[in-house]
Amino acid sequence: MLLICLVIEGVISYRSGIRVLEIFQSRTSLKINWIPHFSSIINWTYRIGKGLLDDVKKIDEKWIAIVDHSIDIGKKQVFVVLRVSLDIFLQREGAITLKDCECIGVKVSEEMTKERVVKDLEEIFDKAGEPVAIIKDNGSSLNSGVRIYNEKHNSDIQTIDDLTHVVANGLKKQFEKTKQYKRYMIMLREGATKLRQTDLAFLIPPKLRKHGRFQAISKLNNWSKKIMNKKIFSKRGRAKKGSLLARLRGAFQHFKSLEPFIQNFIKTTDITNKIMKLLKKKGLSIATYHQSMNLLQKLPKNSKTRKTIRVWVEKHIKIQKKLAPNPLPISSDIIESLFGKFKYTLERSPQSDMNRATLLIPLFCGNLDKEKLSSILQNTKHKELKQWELENIPYTIRKERLEFFCNNIQKVEMITFA
Repeated sequence: MLLICLVIEGVISYRSGIRVLEIFQSRTSLKINWIPHFSSIINWTYRIGKGLLDDVKKIDEKWIAIVDHSIDIGKKQVFVVLRVSLDIFLQREGAITLKDCECIGVKVSEEMTKERVVKDLEEIFDKAGEPVAIIKDNGSSLNSGVRIYNEKHNSDIQTIDDLTHVVANGLKKQFEKTKQYKRYMIMLREGATKLRQTDLAFLIPPKLRKHGRFQAISKLNNWSKKIMNKKIFSKRGRAKKGSLLARLRGAFQHFKSLEPFIQNFIKTTDITNKIMKLLKKKGLSIATYHQSMNLLQKLPKNSKTRKTIRVWVEKHIKIQKKLAPNPLPISSDIIESLFGKFKYTLERSPQSDMNRATLLIPLFCGNLDKEKLSSILQNTKHKELKQWELENIPYTIRKERLEFFCNNIQKVEMITFA
């Protein structure tokens, strides 16, 4: 149990867990009779993950499902479903954490189609029961899959669109195609190139990813705000040659002419950040609904961001009233956090691939005490783990590589020399 906790809670590798115990044994008075091989820890953690999925049951209280696909790793991706209580904001203060969630489904596949989503939801909900609502992003396969599931099973499951993606779409509609935004991005890119590998490299603006850049736009907002607050570019007159001001003006040309746009960009992003912080921390209720609408009033009436968020808020307050008087969870950020932990674990491998390591995902959720972990480990056999791997992950990049070099090397030589 200590080694499993070191790996899951201490976020260290399996081999490091062994070395930690060896150091304690040699440098302290701690007496350890037996230190297992690192491969034993691997099998123990995967068996517990398998046992947690097998232990999923239907519950009496109302709950919400948070669903999402990870990005492709290797040729496969993982579909994960979390369960969180509808009353979560009555039980605690602050945003939802992984300790508040239970992982009720992990499915690995090569394709992310609506048919696959329906099939996975059927298998998971057949075991865990149906939620009162599903939180998801606006991915086409998830949208269609959830809709088809509802129609097929005549269910009345409410769908909640993740607020982070909605806000990102609103900002994208407002800024992405404008000339000022394009000029700003070009200026920042060129400025970063000029400052890189110089003594002013610490002033380089954050690099935004190509896909989903408006979900991380707050980083650019913070950088822009700090530059504006310093009033570096607002100083009048010619800068002294070689001075900080002269070098920054040379790196970020046209900054002064773009200042009105930057101010509007900062104001809009600040307001959306306040709305997201409010709703993620307290959930959507009548009180937070009015607070959000008051914040939106600070944006211009023709703002596309304002219109997008207003439509979302008005739609989801109806869902909140229908489900319960309790504040409604509206974000799937927690599942992104879960994927982040999982990907960090996969980075330990020289060949990142979706393999049986996906069974680690359930261990990152909930409050797992020693007694429960021990019980699950005893009741889950290694042959069950191997059977799960055979059914769900019949191949990995590593297996394909070994098979190719071990079994086909003679065929390759014959083809080469022929």
